[in-house]
Amino acid sequence: MSAADRAAIAAGTPGTELMRRAGLAVADAICERFSPRPTAVLCGPGNNGGDGYVCAQVLAERGWSVWVERSDPPVTEDAKDAAGRWAGETFGLGLSERAADLVVDALFGAGLSRPLEGEAARLARSSEARPLQVVAIDVPSGLAGDTGKPLGDAAFWAGLTVTFHAKKPAHVLEPGQSRCGEVVVADIGLTAPGGGLVENAPDAWLSAFPWPSAQSHKHARGRMVVVSGDAWNTGAARLSARAGLRLGAGLVTILSPPDALRVNAAHLEAVMLRPFETEAELEQLAAEVDAAVIGPAAGVTESTLLNVLALARTGAALVIDADAITIFKDDPEELFSVLDVDDVLTPHPGEFERLFPGLLKASPERITAARRAAAKADAIVLLKGPDTVVAAPDGRAAVASNGSPWLATAGSGDVLAGFIASLIAQGMDSFDAACAATWIHSEAADLHGPGLIAEDLPGLAPAILRRLYDAARG
Repeated sequence: MSAADRAAIAAGTPGTELMRRAGLAVADAICERFSPRPTAVLCGPGNNGGDGYVCAQVLAERGWSVWVERSDPPVTEDAKDAAGRWAGETFGLGLSERAADLVVDALFGAGLSRPLEGEAARLARSSEARPLQVVAIDVPSGLAGDTGKPLGDAAFWAGLTVTFHAKKPAHVLEPGQSRCGEVVVADIGLTAPGGGLVENAPDAWLSAFPWPSAQSHKHARGRMVVVSGDAWNTGAARLSARAGLRLGAGLVTILSPPDALRVNAAHLEAVMLRPFETEAELEQLAAEVDAAVIGPAAGVTESTLLNVLALARTGAALVIDADAITIFKDDPEELFSVLDVDDVLTPHPGEFERLFPGLLKASPERITAARRAAAKADAIVLLKGPDTVVAAPDGRAAVASNGSPWLATAGSGDVLAGFIASLIAQGMDSFDAACAATWIHSEAADLHGPGLIAEDLPGLAPAILRRLYDAARG
């Protein structure tokens, strides 16, 4: 974003004009959501503070009761210009005796590199009790824009954050995402290189979604298999299989150890069932499929390890989850050596640590960790969490901002694995498939809300698919 600012100025747009647009965008967002009320604009010494002075001036011109509380005098030329145009009252930070019903945090932007101190830290701590009365400019002060982590023991909480051109990592990575509230991205006329990092939303992958055509038939819509656990651990595989069928795979088969056949058969209808006893038989059964799921309740056993290696020899795209990740904890390189770039690993943080020891802790944030892991494994890595990150070996990464707390229930990850495999089986690029499946998974959970169990998720997917289908046609 700094480069984008410099490029805009070099192209002839003065920094004062960019600041005017930014402050106006913040004022517009405030006026769209709030009626006029006593408002304090907290201004820091840099350009974030300059945006605050412009916002205060616009609000005052629109009839609002507004005043500025500044931490320090402005130090940049653009901020000095904005402060010089402010015609209202100015106090030291926290020194006004007036009571504010709304606070605009324009103290520090995404580039802050040191913890908040003194009165700024005190105000940040007090904001947690009333975040809906706080509007942050760029990011809530005290958050690192590139990690979403507080730089010290104090950072603001906001009900509304107005940023410019594009979201920053702090807007989508926890704990920053929770502190930002609603995030509005304002266009102030900047252009910036993409860098391969996007927010995981339909705009990023909807054009590649595999809708059936009038000529489609079940064999053309993808063949997917799921490897079942033993007789006492079959439910997870059925969750994955049902999820795959619901998301559109034409043929879905559970490949089952013989002792689990009767249990699986008693619960299956449209999902098919085939037995296997050895990894050689599994390899033969999966020889012609497009995607395979292995790991859900598979068992942390030598058989699971051999089954993963057998599936890797088939050429099917693999979605490797749960036990099929854990079994390689003593020798992750054995797994990495057989993976292809269209395979997908779906670890939660604990499983991620088993495959990539120390990598999450050594990385500044989850995006970097997932990217490094994808490069190391030479496969797609989906790092689960409230801010799920999908990363590809070529550096592409997407961060989910629609994570749902209702997914914190047993079996939801098994459904996600089935969603991913289904989209891959239908011909979607594995990175896009992982992104789309993650988004659909969360939207389905939110559609249900309280009381959700994993068994509900496949049945909720069609409503989300209908929404996407209508958007794609419209």
